Amino acid sequence: MSGFRVGVAEQPVNVPHAPTALPNAAYLTAAVSGADSFWLPDHLNSIFPRAVATRKYLGAARLAPKIDAYLEPWTLLGKVAARHRLRRLRLGIGVTDAGRRNPAVTAQAAATLHLLTRGRAILGIGTGEREGNEPYGVDWSRPVARFEEAVATIRALWNSQGELVTRDSPYFPLRNALFALPPYRGRWPEIWIASHGPRMLRITGRYSDAWIPQIVFRPKDYAAGLDVIRGAASDAGRDPMSILPAMARFVFTGRNRDEVDEALSSPFAKACALNLPGEVWARHHVQHPMGVDSAGAQDLLPQVLDEQTVLSYTKDVPVSLLKEILLTGTPEEVIDQAAEWRDHGLRYAVVGNVSSLQPRLRRGLAATLPFAKIVRGLRRL
Repeated sequence: MSGFRVGVAEQPVNVPHAPTALPNAAYLTAAVSGADSFWLPDHLNSIFPRAVATRKYLGAARLAPKIDAYLEPWTLLGKVAARHRLRRLRLGIGVTDAGRRNPAVTAQAAATLHLLTRGRAILGIGTGEREGNEPYGVDWSRPVARFEEAVATIRALWNSQGELVTRDSPYFPLRNALFALPPYRGRWPEIWIASHGPRMLRITGRYSDAWIPQIVFRPKDYAAGLDVIRGAASDAGRDPMSILPAMARFVFTGRNRDEVDEALSSPFAKACALNLPGEVWARHHVQHPMGVDSAGAQDLLPQVLDEQTVLSYTKDVPVSLLKEILLTGTPEEVIDQAAEWRDHGLRYAVVGNVSSLQPRLRRGLAATLPFAKIVRGLRRL
C-alpha cells in the first residue's frame, strides 16, 4: 500500500425507527469523500457516561436518546456490505474484544465477512475494556496475556488448512478443533492490533499486519511505539516495514475555531476525558478524579456514574486536555495536525466524526461537510 490512506469510523448507536441511520450516513460520507475503508467499534455499550448523554447536555440525544444502545458490529457490517454498492470500501472492526469474544468465534466472523465481501474485511483487535467484560461475568484479570493467546489462536485456526487443531493455552485451549472456512483467494483478513504499552507493542510486532492504536497522545509517542513494533517484528523474523502504521483518531470540527472551542468546553465533551489515563491529565496540571494511576478507559465503568458525579469529576478539565487526544478545529487546522503525525510515521488514519457530541444539534449536524472536507484533505497528505 503506497501513499496516505484514510478510513472513516462511526459509532453504531441505535436510532429509533431507523436503526442503521448513523452508519449508513457515515458510509456514504466515506464513499463520496474517497476514503479507503469504513469501520465500526465493538462495544456492548458506550464508553461515555450515559448520565450526561441527555438533551440537557447533548443535542444528538434528540436523534439517539440511548447512548448505550449499541448495534452488534459484525452483523451490521454484513448489512452495510449488502446495501451499499457505491464504492466497495474495505470494512473493519475497530476494534473487537479479545476477552469477551472467544477467538474461534472472532476468527469465524472475520473469515465470513471476508468471503462475503470478496476480500474486504479487516480484523481490528485489542484487549477491550473493563466496562465490556467485568459487568458481564468475563474475567478482567491479565487482559494482555488473554489477548496474546487470542491472536495466536486465531492464527492457528486460520493456518490449519481444515485439519484438526490441538493447542495448549491457559485461556483458549484447542482439542481437535476444526476450522474449515477457506481464505478468500488465499488471503485471510488482515489483523490490525490496537496496542499502547510495551508488551502489547511487542505482540503487535510479532502478529499484526497493521498497528492501529486508539489512544496515542503525541506524535513523538507514536514514533517511539512504531520503533518498538518494528524491532519486535525483526526479532521475530518478519519484515518490520510490512506492518502498516495506522491510527484511530476522533475529529471535532466545525465552521470556525470559536464554535469548536465552545463545544469542547461543554459538560459532555469534558466527560469524554474520563477515558484518558491519569498521566495525560497530569500533563495539563489536573488530576484524574479516579487517581493519578488511573488507566482511563481500560478501567472505567461509565454506566454507573450519576450526573452529579460526572459533573464534579470533569468541571476542571481544560480544553487543552481534549485537544491532545482529538484532531480539532477547522478542516485546514485538522489536516495540519494530521500532517505532524504523518511526519512521525503515520500512513493510515481512521477518523471518526464526534462533532455532534455537543449541546447544539444543528452545529453538530452542520459539521458533516467540514468532516468530509477533512477526509478528502487527508488523502492528499
